[in-house]
Amino acid sequence: MMELDQIDRKILRVLATDGRISNTGLAEQVGLSPSACLRRVQELERRRVISGYKAVINPQAIGIGFIAYVAVGLSVHTRDAQAAFEQAMAAAPEVRECHNITGMVEYILRVEVSDLTAYKHFHTEVLGTLPHVSAITSYVVMASPKDDRA
Repeated sequence: MMELDQIDRKILRVLATDGRISNTGLAEQVGLSPSACLRRVQELERRRVISGYKAVINPQAIGIGFIAYVAVGLSVHTRDAQAAFEQAMAAAPEVRECHNITGMVEYILRVEVSDLTAYKHFHTEVLGTLPHVSAITSYVVMASPKDDRA
């Protein structure tokens, strides 16, 4: 694990907010020369502290009008059952996130689709056909007053 100092943490905060900021702008905000700032960013990238940069996309602009978090319980708790479920979720374009969790169920999914009809299809024809899925609980997103994912 890489030791991060205050300047590294400041660089990460700025980049998490604005991944497209120029090196000069970043250097000004963190109090470094542009060359020193670039070296630090490159080192953070080399050590995989920064693992990539992404565009934040407006879901409505691409036809996503329905988002749900889905808790999924499995009836079998073997490595093979989990691997099969995870492969199925990796192949499902509707699933934007899949997390193996602790608690009453094994997985929580973030599902993004166009509308309720498309979600019903995913629920019935994808999740509902998988072996070992024993429980599906949907939590429909009504609003996202805070969403720091990028």
